[in-house]
Amino acid sequence: MGRFSEFRVKSIGERWFVLAGIGLLGAIALAGLLLAIYAAWLFHDLPDAGELAEYRPATATRVYAGDGTLIGEFSQERRIYVTYDQIPAPVVQAFLAAEDSNFFQHGGIDVGGVSRAMFKNVLNAVQGRRLEGGSTITQQVAKNVLLTNESTIGRKLREAILASRLEATLSKEQILELYLNEIFLGYRSYGVASAAFNYFGKSLDQLTVDEAAFLAALPKGPNNYHPIRRPEAALDRRNWVLGAMRSNRFITEEAYEAARARPLTTQDAPRRAQYRDADFFVEEARRRALGMFGEDINAGGYYMRTTLDPSLQSAARDALMQGLEDYDRRHGWRGAWGNVDIAEGWQDEASEQSAPPERREWRAAVVESVGDGVRIRTAQDDQTGTLLSADVAWARAGAGLEVGDLIFVEPAEGGQFALKQVPAVNGALVAMEPQSGRVLAMVGGYSYALSSFNRATQAERQPGSAFKPIVYAAALEGDFTPSSIVLDAPISFPGGAGGRPWTPENYSRQYYGPQTLRRGLELSRNVMTVRLAQAVGMDEVVQLAEDMGAGDDMEPNLSLSLGAGETTPYRLTAAYAAFANGGRRVEPYLIELVQDRNGRTIYRADDRACRTCGRGFDGGASPRLTPRGEQVIDAITAYQISSMLEGVIQRGTGVRARGLGPWVAGKTGTTNEYRSAWFVGYTTDIVVGVFIGFDDNRSLGSGEAGAATAVPVFINFMTEALKERPARPFVRPRNAIFRTVNGIEEAFRPGTERRVEPTPEPQTWEGPQAYTDVLRREAEAQRQAQQQQQASPQPAEPAPAPQREPAEDLSGLY
Repeated sequence: MGRFSEFRVKSIGERWFVLAGIGLLGAIALAGLLLAIYAAWLFHDLPDAGELAEYRPATATRVYAGDGTLIGEFSQERRIYVTYDQIPAPVVQAFLAAEDSNFFQHGGIDVGGVSRAMFKNVLNAVQGRRLEGGSTITQQVAKNVLLTNESTIGRKLREAILASRLEATLSKEQILELYLNEIFLGYRSYGVASAAFNYFGKSLDQLTVDEAAFLAALPKGPNNYHPIRRPEAALDRRNWVLGAMRSNRFITEEAYEAARARPLTTQDAPRRAQYRDADFFVEEARRRALGMFGEDINAGGYYMRTTLDPSLQSAARDALMQGLEDYDRRHGWRGAWGNVDIAEGWQDEASEQSAPPERREWRAAVVESVGDGVRIRTAQDDQTGTLLSADVAWARAGAGLEVGDLIFVEPAEGGQFALKQVPAVNGALVAMEPQSGRVLAMVGGYSYALSSFNRATQAERQPGSAFKPIVYAAALEGDFTPSSIVLDAPISFPGGAGGRPWTPENYSRQYYGPQTLRRGLELSRNVMTVRLAQAVGMDEVVQLAEDMGAGDDMEPNLSLSLGAGETTPYRLTAAYAAFANGGRRVEPYLIELVQDRNGRTIYRADDRACRTCGRGFDGGASPRLTPRGEQVIDAITAYQISSMLEGVIQRGTGVRARGLGPWVAGKTGTTNEYRSAWFVGYTTDIVVGVFIGFDDNRSLGSGEAGAATAVPVFINFMTEALKERPARPFVRPRNAIFRTVNGIEEAFRPGTERRVEPTPEPQTWEGPQAYTDVLRREAEAQRQAQQQQQASPQPAEPAPAPQREPAEDLSGLY
């Protein structure tokens, strides 16, 4: 009985042991099954590490001027991709010292690094700090390129698997290349090349050791080491990286001490380019590139060479801004842009509005006292001084100044300050090559920061008398010559405002009888132009204007001959190019060449074929390319217009620009009620269009005509442009016949020279003459004729009809 009980107990114990074993094995099997299911779910969509062999991150398209100056970039992420062999050794060593000193020894996972991170994380958890990951550079590449930033065990496992696969697929150098181009380093910088430019304004090969160390300090948290907001933390982290480089024997003790002693000096803010005068041009190029290449332009890493001439662009910006400021000053001080109580903290309110970035010397200031003089204090650097007496008088003649007024000033001589005012008026300037259409400079307004609206390409405005050369060209293409006579006398047409007749008048409200075409264009006679357009036919004028590219779908009304249609400065300037290049219409363009990230040319503006351009020199003639553009007017007509427009500057409405010298042609333009002022001028090598007007199209004020407002801008620009591109005589057509008429050499098409009509004027004036002198002599001649008429017996005549006021829709056009 005892043995039976003992056997029974033993059997029950074994049974429970077997059941426990079965349960344990089942649990292990279930855990394995669950682990397998989790692993399958975890890795089912794991990216293929082999894809990174062809991976290229989104890269900025860099935009260059014609001389290679970087002027801007287009990007969603500011990245400049560089290959491993283009990255200097100090930059590589700085990142290895800071992020993964064992990179070239481990296989993707640094076990020692993970152990150290786990030990530190115990302390971090106790202190409530963010846990460290202990990730290698390979793991960071896997996370940045292929995974997300979520902090989970699953993501860490996927990261470890991918890191091992990356090490098996790519070389160490390839992994480093991906890492140093992909990583975000703050200051809107992706990759080390972009960061070097944004932080220091340098390329990678120009960085010093301490600058490379600062960049390597940023991956852990760019905002934590911001050089402007947290300079001490940034300096401490940089020095820590320098110490790590010394510990890893990347630099010597002497190099470490020298680098550590240097201050941390960075740019105040990231910049797309060091050259900052071409904002309107770069934006216009971006819009055109977007139409050509789509959204790829913001991520494709293209190289884009434009037509911009930086020296001319800077001259254009300075000339337009100065011209707008001069106009603004003529029309008085409008008042301060703010007023504060001069108490602690007034500088914060003053800093809410900044001066135009193009005016880098302007400073915000407050008026401290107003008496015999005006004393001011600047907001940024707390300097004090007085305003120039001339500026005080100017301000008092306008809206005046009071204590507490916030104004802009500019340092002047003797510790004084000049009072400045942002113009309310705006304008545009375009310069291009007439032979090719290359846009050399473009300024679309006073300040791009204040208004990005490009008035050069987007503002449709009436050109006024700047349109007249097209009317005269249409006449010269027909039966007229520069010496043809057109009557300058009153004329009326039905269809005016309010059902009344339309009676165009000259700017002077006087008439001068029979005049040559040359004289009519030089002095911008309105009535002559209307009569000429009527004789030629407005259909012909409209057709020529559209053929030259001045506009589209123009209405063939006689008012169009006086510039009542609408066009942009960009289009009208391009139309004038035909006068300078012998009669060809050239399409203006901004983008010269585009290459993809591999250096393959995908766009070239000049698509003319040249079979022999690639051959070596063999002593023969050089290759000849056909001229660009379509012939729209005869070469003789183009020369005739150029000669007549040269007369506009030498003795006509543009005489103010006579100081530029010979071989400069141009035409003024002023619209109804002085709403817009124009001048389009050119030499054989450059054509320039200037427009000035308010954005709401209100009047510029009495007397603000093209000669007074736009011509000075043209003069200032051309003074600089002619240093680089001196004026040359306009090309004389080979088949033209030249005859001297009234002391001026005129060109004629063969056969038309026999129809030269003698001028009725008894006296000939040669050489340059001021516009006012011409008007004075004509008035004197008219008075003498009236006196002679009164002295001789005349039959009784009815009293002359009263002079009619100009039609409201076109009064003042010339």
